[in-house]
Amino acid sequence: MAIAVLAVLAAVSFLPVLLTPIPAMVDYPNHLARMYILSRNGTPDANPYYEVAWAFYPNLGMDLLVPQLARLMSVEHATRLFLLLSQLLIVGGALLLEWARKGRVHLAGFAALAFLYCLPFSWGFVNFEFGLGLALWGIAIYLMLAEGPWPLRFVANVLFVAALYAAHFFSLGIYGATLGLYELSRIRQQRTSYLVVAARLGAVALPALVLFGIMQMTAGSIGSEGTSWFLGFKPIWPLRIMNGYNLTVAAATGLTLMISLLFAARRGVLKLEPAGLWLAIGFALLYLIIPSKLFGTSFVDLRVIPAAALILPAFCSLSLPSRAWRTAALAAISGIILINLAVVFAVWLPYRADYAAIIASFQKIERGSRVLVGSTGDNGDPPFADLTSYPMYYAPTLAVHYANAFVPNLFTEAGKQPVRPREGVRRLAIPYGGPVPSELLTAIATSQPPADVPPFIRTWYRDYDYLYVLGPPAANPLPELLEVLDTSERFVLYKIRHRS
Repeated sequence: MAIAVLAVLAAVSFLPVLLTPIPAMVDYPNHLARMYILSRNGTPDANPYYEVAWAFYPNLGMDLLVPQLARLMSVEHATRLFLLLSQLLIVGGALLLEWARKGRVHLAGFAALAFLYCLPFSWGFVNFEFGLGLALWGIAIYLMLAEGPWPLRFVANVLFVAALYAAHFFSLGIYGATLGLYELSRIRQQRTSYLVVAARLGAVALPALVLFGIMQMTAGSIGSEGTSWFLGFKPIWPLRIMNGYNLTVAAATGLTLMISLLFAARRGVLKLEPAGLWLAIGFALLYLIIPSKLFGTSFVDLRVIPAAALILPAFCSLSLPSRAWRTAALAAISGIILINLAVVFAVWLPYRADYAAIIASFQKIERGSRVLVGSTGDNGDPPFADLTSYPMYYAPTLAVHYANAFVPNLFTEAGKQPVRPREGVRRLAIPYGGPVPSELLTAIATSQPPADVPPFIRTWYRDYDYLYVLGPPAANPLPELLEVLDTSERFVLYKIRHRS
């Protein structure tokens, strides 16, 4: 019965990606815009404002694969196929890892589906999702080869380290941490000597160290510099992790899951193996000590939670004493999965019209223009009061394809993406910034700017040709400067009348 329920839940869980041309994920439109640039690079239709500069750095999963897939299909379909492949890697990798550890499939499939649209995935961290799926497969294959000949295990490790380095550096870190903790647990269980474990750990780490050394020698990088700890969010993220659109649903389903697991553990029906205990403690410490922002990558600590949720079920045993217990457990996890899926459907399906509206508005933009993005919100941080508005934040970046435009918010950070602005517009680029608050734009245009105005918008009324203001339509704040061209429930498009 459980396998049948799992199969049905899996089929329903993949439907959102199949039914929406552009998934309503925050970063997804920005990634899609970059895929258009990469796919058109070197052709007569290439965007004049951007250039492609490859280097030996990580986080290139979709940048390497999608342009190749786009030779066989549209860029939009190729990007969506990459997302679907990432989801399949997540679910399949979790199942394979549990099978490699236990010889059967029991818990991991349900855990994977419960976290398939968790916050980091639903916000569009697609390279991380793809890399984490690869990491699950790599961990599973390592465990399958753990007692076999070391050369075979070493070769498999080299291949996965190289693939994970290219896909996403933090996923490589998850892979290495998991195998390291697993090998250390073998000492505790007196199954392996210190010398043997040291040799095995060295063999695991060596390929990654070699790649990191090559990156340093070739002037590669892992994103920009910058490390920040937002310690106040660490107690909160576990209650927000389950859903990226509705904090109430996230807290309700997260609490339900945590209480159920605690109850099962207290009753003795859910147990961690010794290796699982090492992993659980290791992931908990990693979550506590890792910065929230590392190498310019945000929400790093948040990504530890789904990684732990996908790996630990393989090291757990669940022994339910009766049919009633099994039915209750199946109903609880199915309810969590379906409730979160319902929210995803409720957000993604209406966004088909919103994305179609902004794509239609690009026809009113002169090709080769410069497009600024503003917002009626206070800043570009996540709008926790209404996360359903968040998937619109980077939708205007699609103008780089539909209007061959320059949009300063396009992801172009060295060490993460191979696309960068050309010299003529590089000073205007804000490769990881959100929309500019419209109040700030108004203050600048009326000669009342604050002292700390960023240089890329000090003369925005001269540097840009069009302005998108995201949010519900409001009165034109600068009627002498801005001409309304298009309106929608989620944006207003203005043409900027240039002035001295």
